[in-house]
Amino acid sequence: MRRVVLLTCWLATDAILFIGTYTLAYFIRVGLILSTDFPIDLYLRTVLAVAPMWLATLTALGVFELTTIQGSRRNILHMFAGAIIGLAFFTLAYYFTNNLFFSRLLLVYAGVLSFVVPLIWHLAFDQWQRRIYRKLPAAYPLLIIGINREAERFIKLLEEKQSPFRPVGILDPQGSSQKDVAGIPVLGKLNKLEEVVKSLKPTHLMQCSNLEHTINLMSVCRQHRMTYLLLPSVLGVVGAGETVESIEGQNVLAVKGR
Repeated sequence: MRRVVLLTCWLATDAILFIGTYTLAYFIRVGLILSTDFPIDLYLRTVLAVAPMWLATLTALGVFELTTIQGSRRNILHMFAGAIIGLAFFTLAYYFTNNLFFSRLLLVYAGVLSFVVPLIWHLAFDQWQRRIYRKLPAAYPLLIIGINREAERFIKLLEEKQSPFRPVGILDPQGSSQKDVAGIPVLGKLNKLEEVVKSLKPTHLMQCSNLEHTINLMSVCRQHRMTYLLLPSVLGVVGAGETVESIEGQNVLAVKGR
């Protein structure tokens, strides 16, 4: 429910910002007047029509995905591409609906503002929504399977980055004398899996060791509608620049040589 509410707010505020930046660009170019040569009503009508297409572009580029890091180079490039595509939509829509030319300088202002302002907002909104998702009860509780250095590193990373995925417990297939790992309680062995899943209701399960248990863990995830995740280190891939790629529509794990 939190995801739906926050995503709706995010899309609504983005639409307002898009319309606002184009309106600001109009007044920067024309001045604080209503020009008869370049009517604002026709201009805003076009902006309103283009805003949903701009949002659809950002959505298709994965900007609003839960796992997207808003400050990453990849996402910034996606935001830039979205601003350019939105500008192209506006230019075509305004010309073909009104058969009028307009200031090229205005397009520069609108393009820059519709990239910079939403990007700043996305960075701020992302930090805010992460805190909301992590409030107990967590929106995306994560169950960790296995105790090793990679598991500990992963847990610390999630806590440091204030990830929406909040670890709530650890099960170790081999058993462990540790009471907690990086502040996350160790709840026992895998024989407690069903009990822990029913009590903690995790939405995601991360396997960090013991590859032989993969089929059973995936079966439990399907049964309880959880998302199954696997650390590459379980397959012996550690720090090798692994990526998930698609070959003829089939997803594969790729490890590229340096």
